[in-house]
Amino acid sequence: MELPDFTDLEVTMAHHLTPAELADQMQMERGEVIGKCVQMGVPIYHGRIDRTLFESSLRSLTVSKSAHRSPQSRR
Repeated sequence: MELPDFTDLEVTMAHHLTPAELADQMQMERGEVIGKCVQMGVPIYHGRIDRTLFESSLRSLTVSKSAHRSPQSRR
């Protein structure tokens, strides 16, 4: 049985931050972070947000909006 490489686990480990901490790191306003969480369905548990989930959801939202607006996506 092979053990997992813990360096890989550290990279994918969740980082739970308060809305203010996440806003500082994402260069957003605290209210904007909370609004995006509500819009994207990202949960806020005990006043903390999973940074990895927030970032991937925001990336997906941005990509889907740009693809929806792009005239090339309608071909």
